[in-house]
Amino acid sequence: MRQRRPLLVFLLAMLLGGLGAQPGYTTVETTSAKARKFFETGMRLRFNRHFPQALEQFEKALKADSRFVDARINRAGVLAVLGELEAAEAGFEAVLELAPQYDPEVYFDVGLVEWRLRKFDEAALHFQQYLDSPADSERRRASARKFLADARFRAEALRHPVPFEPHNLGPAINTPRDEYLPSLTADGKTLIYTTVVNGQEDFFVSHWKDGRWERGRPLEGINTPMNEGAQTISADGRLLIFTGCNRPTPLGRSRCDLFYSEFRNGKWTPVAFLEGKVNTRAWESQPSLSADGRTLYFASDRPGGRGGSDLWVSQRLPDGTWGEPQNLGDSINTAQGDEQAPFIHPDGQTLYFISDGHPGMGKDDIYFARRRPDGSWGKAQNLGYPINTEFNEGPLFISLDGRIAFFGSDRTDFPGAQGRMDIYYFELPEKARPRPVTYVKARVHDALTGEPLIAEVEFVELGKRQTHAHAQTDEQGTFLVTLPTGANYALNVSREGYFFYSENFALEGYQGREQPFELDIPMQPLPGASGDGETPPPPIVLRNIFFESGSATLLEASLVELQRLLKLLQDNPELRIQINGHTDSVGTDADNQTLSENRARAVYDWLVEHGIAPERLRYKGFGETTPIADNDTEEGRSRNRRTEFQILN
Repeated sequence: MRQRRPLLVFLLAMLLGGLGAQPGYTTVETTSAKARKFFETGMRLRFNRHFPQALEQFEKALKADSRFVDARINRAGVLAVLGELEAAEAGFEAVLELAPQYDPEVYFDVGLVEWRLRKFDEAALHFQQYLDSPADSERRRASARKFLADARFRAEALRHPVPFEPHNLGPAINTPRDEYLPSLTADGKTLIYTTVVNGQEDFFVSHWKDGRWERGRPLEGINTPMNEGAQTISADGRLLIFTGCNRPTPLGRSRCDLFYSEFRNGKWTPVAFLEGKVNTRAWESQPSLSADGRTLYFASDRPGGRGGSDLWVSQRLPDGTWGEPQNLGDSINTAQGDEQAPFIHPDGQTLYFISDGHPGMGKDDIYFARRRPDGSWGKAQNLGYPINTEFNEGPLFISLDGRIAFFGSDRTDFPGAQGRMDIYYFELPEKARPRPVTYVKARVHDALTGEPLIAEVEFVELGKRQTHAHAQTDEQGTFLVTLPTGANYALNVSREGYFFYSENFALEGYQGREQPFELDIPMQPLPGASGDGETPPPPIVLRNIFFESGSATLLEASLVELQRLLKLLQDNPELRIQINGHTDSVGTDADNQTLSENRARAVYDWLVEHGIAPERLRYKGFGETTPIADNDTEEGRSRNRRTEFQILN
């Protein structure tokens, strides 16, 4: 154990001694020979880790010279090692009272003891005093800065705890084995998690049915004799990306890489190496896929990071591979710690992760950050105590509505534990919730035969006129797409040989939605495509044609739908259509008739202005005479105010 004695203080003491001034303490150079002998014996014993015997020698030294500051410092240090923290704190405080400028390291040491005693306000004071001192060890100063930030955070967090009531997911999921790392599909009906079977990590799956989770079972087609874990499931449940370690890959046998499998025709495809730039010979793990399937977040210790393990993001390229990852930057990643286990919520704006580098309660804490308007990430925010504790906290998965968090934990103080590590859920505090998200789940089929159709699905955010999501229906004609609230969306479903289908989702101003949108989408074949040229299809509603209130002036948000209708007519030059206008029952019959005609005429005029021959078009107003919903509710009136087109023979 080194004897700490700043040279500057020593020279000053010698100078004052030469001038006749006497300090209020003695040192190893100025104490008595008897005290020095006990001290030197104690230092040898301490160096050899014989701490009780060393303590006895330091106390003998102090009995010989009670003002012997070096003996006081080392006595307090040994008491701290022996776990006698209250006595150690008192010993260091006595040193600071006796010789406050003698050794700045004492401020650091007493701060550590008070940290262990959970006296975080006092610890913060002493860490700050250490940083204000001339102590010049940059490594120790960096450690002090981290302890200072953590102590200040802990003191405030303990004074202002957040609500936290964890619930065990129950015996259908949790067993005497370890279960952890839960992930769910957007509809909340499929749960995939990691469990340990015979010392090996495998995936299990459970389905929500009749108000409860079915018993978990092995995920067929994915599990192997090797470990599988740390997975992410796409919103629609069709793509699983996970971590595999020590496997042969195109890059050789690397530490950990990302692999994937797709759910097709009722089973998982053979596991494949994730193509593109994500995998390297470094460690890549803990993926999180965005709800639209175009962005992948993951943890890696690859070169170019800020610290040990950092969080990175990669974009899916048009060819389906993954592009060059970008580091998430200083607001997320720290130089002094590890960041791991990212989870990007389906709102696309809120990121959750664990870190031991940001100010927190102890080891791995859970944090969240929100994306700024410029695309960068805001400051990482700790979820608070008692969600975070002095233990390691596990990764979170947040429900679509942002209310419920799922996580794995080995905490023994949680109720209902089934094994060493179980999966729990709790209600997320308001401040940490993401923007609520709902989803659209639909089945697309031929309107005449009922057969499922593989069709292209596009959602456009109308305010930005940008594609929010693009998907394709599966073999059963189904799709699932998530929609963050706070914006309005246009849905377009298209397939060659069919009229397009449109729907509108007005979510601007929504704070949440208890029920998702579940649709049945019949696609009308184009004339001649079905072999039935006798019966024209019923009118097709254009759900994304909008007008100023009480007016026939088209709003800019209508352009997305108008352009689709224009393209339909351009691609099918034989088509002749009639534009129909309809209103709700508010107002007089005459006014509604006039308004419906003018609105139909506005669409007619727009198409003519954009090159469609007038002889291919007609328009007609129906006023309030042909409702398709109840006019007693705002939702019904909204559906009755519509524009549609029908085929002319």
